[in-house]
Amino acid sequence: MKSLALLLGLLILHQTHCFEFLVEGEWETEMLSEEEHGRLKRAVLTSEEQYDFQAEGDGIMIKSYKVESRITSRFCHTTFKSSVVNTGPNAQSIGFNVQIPKHAFITNFTMNVNGITFVGSVREKNAARALYAQARARGMAAGIVRANSQNMETFKMEVNVPSGSKTDFELHYQEMMYRKLGFYEHTLHLQPGRLVPQFQVDVYIYEPSGIASVEIPNTQLKHFTDMAKLTLTSHKAHVVYKPSLEQQRMCENCTATAVNGIFTVKYDVLREGNGEELHVSDGHFVQFFAPANLSPLSKNIVFVIDVSGSMWGVKMKQTVSAMQAILDDLTMDDYFSIIDFNHNVRCWSEELVPGSKIQVAEAKKYIQEIKPNGGTNINEALLRAAQMLLKASKQGMINHRSVSMIILVSDGDPTVGEIKLSTIQKNVKKSMREDFSLFSVGIGFDVDYDFLERIAMENRGMAQRIYSNKDASEQLRMFYSQISSPLLRRITVQFPESTVSNVTHSYFDKFFSGSELVVAGKILPSESNTLSSLITATADPLDIKIEAVADITELDAQLIQQQHSFTGFSRPMWAYLYINQLMSERSQATTATKKRMITKKILDLALEHQFVTPFTALLVESQGTNERVLADAPKDPKHGCCGGSGSIVRQVENTPLFPESPPPWAPTTTPAPSEAIGGPSITRVDNDPHFNVHLPKSNMDICFNIDSKPGNILNLVSDPGAGVVVNGQLVGSKRLGKEKVNTYFGTISVFSQPDDISVSVSTDSIHLTHGNNNHSFSWRATADITQNRVKVSIVKESQVTVTVGDKISVMMLLHRVWKKHPTHVDFLGLYVPNTNQYTSQAHGLIGQFGQEPEVRVYNLHDGADPLKKEATMEVKGSKLAVTRGWQKDYRQDKKRGSDVFCWFIHNSGKGFIDGHYTNYIVPRLDSFLQHQF
Repeated sequence: MKSLALLLGLLILHQTHCFEFLVEGEWETEMLSEEEHGRLKRAVLTSEEQYDFQAEGDGIMIKSYKVESRITSRFCHTTFKSSVVNTGPNAQSIGFNVQIPKHAFITNFTMNVNGITFVGSVREKNAARALYAQARARGMAAGIVRANSQNMETFKMEVNVPSGSKTDFELHYQEMMYRKLGFYEHTLHLQPGRLVPQFQVDVYIYEPSGIASVEIPNTQLKHFTDMAKLTLTSHKAHVVYKPSLEQQRMCENCTATAVNGIFTVKYDVLREGNGEELHVSDGHFVQFFAPANLSPLSKNIVFVIDVSGSMWGVKMKQTVSAMQAILDDLTMDDYFSIIDFNHNVRCWSEELVPGSKIQVAEAKKYIQEIKPNGGTNINEALLRAAQMLLKASKQGMINHRSVSMIILVSDGDPTVGEIKLSTIQKNVKKSMREDFSLFSVGIGFDVDYDFLERIAMENRGMAQRIYSNKDASEQLRMFYSQISSPLLRRITVQFPESTVSNVTHSYFDKFFSGSELVVAGKILPSESNTLSSLITATADPLDIKIEAVADITELDAQLIQQQHSFTGFSRPMWAYLYINQLMSERSQATTATKKRMITKKILDLALEHQFVTPFTALLVESQGTNERVLADAPKDPKHGCCGGSGSIVRQVENTPLFPESPPPWAPTTTPAPSEAIGGPSITRVDNDPHFNVHLPKSNMDICFNIDSKPGNILNLVSDPGAGVVVNGQLVGSKRLGKEKVNTYFGTISVFSQPDDISVSVSTDSIHLTHGNNNHSFSWRATADITQNRVKVSIVKESQVTVTVGDKISVMMLLHRVWKKHPTHVDFLGLYVPNTNQYTSQAHGLIGQFGQEPEVRVYNLHDGADPLKKEATMEVKGSKLAVTRGWQKDYRQDKKRGSDVFCWFIHNSGKGFIDGHYTNYIVPRLDSFLQHQF
């Protein structure tokens, strides 16, 4: 069914009170006659029309204008308050004018007019209209206007009050902060219209994970940038903007205010793990996911540009300017082509070409020579673009882990070829593969943005409206920047069975750098005190699994202690996300029955959470009288469902939450028998550094220490036959006076030569490098990463296991020490199973014992220390004096460790290891051992 924007004027008088309301909404066209349809269509208020909403006349005084926003975990509750007095001799119209973000939901509006208080409540739209009609029939009413602008819409109240009367207004709305290009941006449009004695803006931010940065750019209030004061701690920020009367003046002695613009606060949060945050509060959860330090995926892009006659002039000039910068962003790993269309469709190149400097230069030249004219054949242009991507895929040009997308830039409706929008929508969806995405850019005020948004969202993309003004070129470049760096594909967020319900979309087709994926839901009753999730995704060319765990009660306890936090944020935040998701599903519903079912769900949620949506209205009723005010909202959602990600509307089947079991030699959370802890099958290097080599055939452990210098890199395993090398770099303890500096492993690297993959584990982070791609992961989250034959398993703040081809596996154990300790530093322990399948070419301080030598121990006798027996060991043709001692296995107890008895060889293992320990020093972390023994 088609819809139209409706501007309905209502004027009702009640004694000295006159409330004038203009309501913009969307009605189904079959409700109106053709004559009414035409008349109402001509009454549409567009953003190009200018209206002065401020009260006119002398004697109008705004006593106070106060704005307060409370942001908690990216969800914001904003309140606008204004107190106005008519000090003139006659009754006058007083206005309350607030511009709010288009994606915000109004939750309440109250006012006190000359002693009469009006309180709002959200009702089903038809019911609210009926109650409003009753009041109107009795001569009592009021109203609201919503007018389109670029990113805002206007809430307006006008009331006629007698001389000496005071009017108080208060508006509440809620919105989610979507992350774009690495920031959350909170905007407040300040337009008091007059000088205000009491003017104040407060923005309170509380982020449980910590705040990384806060900025106050204020490009449209630049004269007052220095007046905004920021107080910042690790988790809280308070921005206050409180200009005095003199500071508000347009000029010295002016009576006009200079405060008329957008006040902006930008911030980002700390992400200590791998970008995952799980917040649980008030019986609901919100899972955030915004990984960084990943190499971008390659892109396959077909730019589809409208060059019809309506693009002539500024629109085309700005599109060309933006395309120059966009094409420069392409790399040799990207493939692209350009299709321009009017009544005909032309291809710059019939096939995708790499983003080389030569091809980019040719494409720029082609774009500059375009001369707009003719009609608009959107259908054929999009089908041609989809065919181009499909052809490249069949020819093997497209990497299955890359991102394939069509970017459509248009300013009008189709006028040539297939012009029925629903048919075009079906054609495009049919031609697009599941891994292709469509992104739409609508230029100007007359574009059918609703259609562009529908085809984008239906094909795993998103849409952006760009207004043809002086910065349209920059708007287009900014939109492209949001999608120019894809990091992940096929992201799924899963929860253990029977722990959650009513979960918002948990599958996302792609993730772009600087954005954020968000999943929310309800928590089911459970005996557990924690909630866990598992995030799976594919990168280039990694497969990633990340586990997040949150305490169910911890965050609520924190919020109680925070004076200005938005307590209970998670419940409305879940409803906000769910309603927007349902709005998107409704716009794509193929049957009237399905659309009605979705509408009912939206209505039920909106009534429960008191949101003004396209299907509800705010009925404002006076306390003690029968006066009523109706506040309608637009029926057509302009904001979509998936801020930041631009991805998908698809549910995934339940799959097992947790990854496969770890290898039997790895430590578990349940204490193993002492035999397993002592480890007859484990060779270990721990502490400073103590080597403990287990010899399975002899069923004994041999230990020795290496006393080398900080910075030296020791080869532990070098197996040219398998193409695997394990090296460790030493770090020194802090020097205290003349005391000896002990050494520990600060970094351990595993390099698989056939895969050209290096995994470097330090006490700070874990890096996986493949060619020019470098991916970084944190110790602060449990994760699994798989690339080709290499698998990396991270256990949060505990250990990292690297497995190559299911044949060679090593585990690095993390030791944290007190940061202010005078001498100790963080270090790593290395644990290697003797089941590793080395080739006959293996060597290194540990690898050489893959071929177990014959060992005989005899002549056991008391030593200088009665607790340590001494003996003689025959090994590799040498007789060594050895001492019975013990080393520590720290897998189960990092503080005390478990004792493992061994025969200790003095002088850095001389006689037991081949050559001298200095023969095992290598130049780089990926170096194979070159010394010949």
